[in-house]
This record gives sequence, structure tokens and C-alpha cells, in this order.
Amino acid sequence: MKSRMRKNKLRKILIIFGIIIALWALGLYMYVTYNRIEIGNNNYEVEKVQSTIQEQTVEKEEENSKKVADTIEETTRKVVGISKLKNAGSSILSKSTESELGLGTGIIVSDNGYILSNEHVTGSKYSKCYVTLENGSNYEGTVAWSDTDLDLSITKINAKNLEYIKLGDSSKIRVGETVYAIGNPIGFEFRRTVTSGIISAKNRTIKLEEENKSSYMTDLIQTDATINPGNSGGPLIYPNGEVVGINTVKISSAEGIGFAIPINIVKPIIESFKSIEDFQEATIGIYAYDREVIPYLNSSLNLQLEKGIYVAQITKNGPADNTELKEGDNIISIDGTELNTMNDLREYIYTKKPGDEIKLQIKRGKINKEVALVLGKK
Repeated sequence: MKSRMRKNKLRKILIIFGIIIALWALGLYMYVTYNRIEIGNNNYEVEKVQSTIQEQTVEKEEENSKKVADTIEETTRKVVGISKLKNAGSSILSKSTESELGLGTGIIVSDNGYILSNEHVTGSKYSKCYVTLENGSNYEGTVAWSDTDLDLSITKINAKNLEYIKLGDSSKIRVGETVYAIGNPIGFEFRRTVTSGIISAKNRTIKLEEENKSSYMTDLIQTDATINPGNSGGPLIYPNGEVVGINTVKISSAEGIGFAIPINIVKPIIESFKSIEDFQEATIGIYAYDREVIPYLNSSLNLQLEKGIYVAQITKNGPADNTELKEGDNIISIDGTELNTMNDLREYIYTKKPGDEIKLQIKRGKINKEVALVLGKK
């Protein structure tokens, strides 16, 4: 009996000892296995990768910043100063105002001496102005084309082999994109000043009051890049140097609200001057407005146009006179090209020549009809 009890007790001791040995062995195995897992090295690698990514990001940002700076430096060489007086002065202490001197900015758009700017800077067609290039060379220029409604002009100087600016596509701009304005604020003493901002809005319409007359500028690009009077006629560019707009006006009662004219509107005219050194401007012979402008013109009209442009007036003895087109019509398309703004119409007409026939799709109340007419010369 006692012998059996001893054996049982010994068995229990052996079992307990075996369990202890097993637990110790298991613990040792887990310890060894855990130490073999390179947790520390993995953490180190992750930190290393993160550090590398941050370094690459900083390097990329610095590289992009340098590229933008190089592009802007190259672009400023194609920006010119313009004045209406041969000796416009150069000091901000001058008592003459920018408007009196006609100080402003322009851009070289061809190698044979064509300069794009604002009409209020250069004057109207056949006016004389003075152009100063980046290298200091001065030229007398003659305005070859201008449009008061657009406030744009093209001036010719007697120069060859000029570096000219790249034109972008203003139909593809998006709100929030980075842009840069280049110009001569306050005159030539601060020539080729660069400011940056974003595209704040598209297709803006503003009302101008000048000499007791009201006029409207439509389809403008709004930007918060700083624009001052001397910036007028200068380029609004993308970081890649492509021009998307021509700076024209700012809201004097507020900061950070400036406007530029979309470049696409004048591209056909520039191409014509570059290729044949001439431009025959065709016209329909109407005064029409974007639908957003209608409430400003006559609130009693109560027109709710979904698309197209509104014909406010037909020029007497013009191409549209004595045709089926009537005042109050809504022009929906031209030769199948949909119209939503006056700039859409201008841009298309600028590709045509006097004598070309066009077809307008119009809406008059609930009636839709097609009107054919021959373009005249403006």
C-alpha cells in the first residue's frame, strides 16, 4: 500500500517536473523564435523608406520650383513695355498717371514683330505707340488691329527674329489652377513684375462705366494674382509658360479680384498676321449679348435662355439686315458649332473671311429655324 502511494507521489512529481520542463522548452522556443523575427529591422526600413520619400518629395518640389522659375525667366523676355509717349518717364515719382502716359504691357506673339496688348494701352487701329523690348531696344509701333469690345489690339513693330510667347488653350482652364501675371505695374521702373495666384472663376461678366456710357466685358477669367494698371496687356500664364489670358482690369474697390481676356478669342487673328501679315475681319452685323448680361440690359425682358446668345440689335445695311434674323432672336449655333457666349461667336467668325456664307440656327419663342447669310467686312 505504502509502495503504491510512493509510486503515485513520484509519478505526480515527474508529471509536474515534465510540465515545468515543457513550459520552459516552450518559453525558450518562443523566445528564440521571437528574436528571429526582425521587427527592429522592419521598423528601421519603414523609417528609411519614409525618409527617402520625404527627401524625394522635397527634391521634386525644388526641381519643379526651379523649372517654373526658369520658365518665367524665359517668358519675361517676350514681355514688352508700351507707352503712348516716346519718353514716358521711368519713375514712380512722376506726376503723370499711367493713363496719361499710356503705360502698359504687351507680349510678342510672332517672330516678325507683332505685339498683343489691350486697346486702352496702345490706342485703336492705326494709332502710334512705343514699344520697349526686354533688351532695352525701342521701337515705334502701329496698331494693325483692335477691338473696343474685347479691349484687345495687335501692334506691328519693325523687328525680325524675335522670340515669341507660347499660346495655351483657354477653353481648358479650371478653377483653382495656378497662374502667374507678368506686367509693368506703376510703369517701367518695376517692369516685368511677376505675381502669382489661381484662377478664381471663369466666364465672368463685368459692367464698365466710362464717359457716362455703360459697356460690358464678358467671358472673362477672374484671378487673384495681383494686377495693377500697368499690368494691362500683359500675359496670364500657366507654370509651363503658356498664355491663357491677357490681363485687362481689376476691381479697384477690392483686393485680389482681377480679370483677363481668354487667349483663344484672338488666336485666329494672331495666326493670320503671322502667316500673311494681314487680317480681314468678317462680321455678321449684329449686337448680341450673353444670356447672363440680359438682366442688366432690361429687367423687364424676363428672358430665361438655356443656351445661345441674344440678338439685341441688327446693324442697318449690314449683312444680317433684310434677312430672316430678327432682333430678340436667340442664336443657338453657327454652322453646327454650339454658341453659349459672344466669345464663342467671335472666335468662330474670326476664322472666316468676308464673303463667306454661314448658317445660323436660331430660336424665336417656340420656333426653331435656320438663317443663311453672307458675312460682310467690318
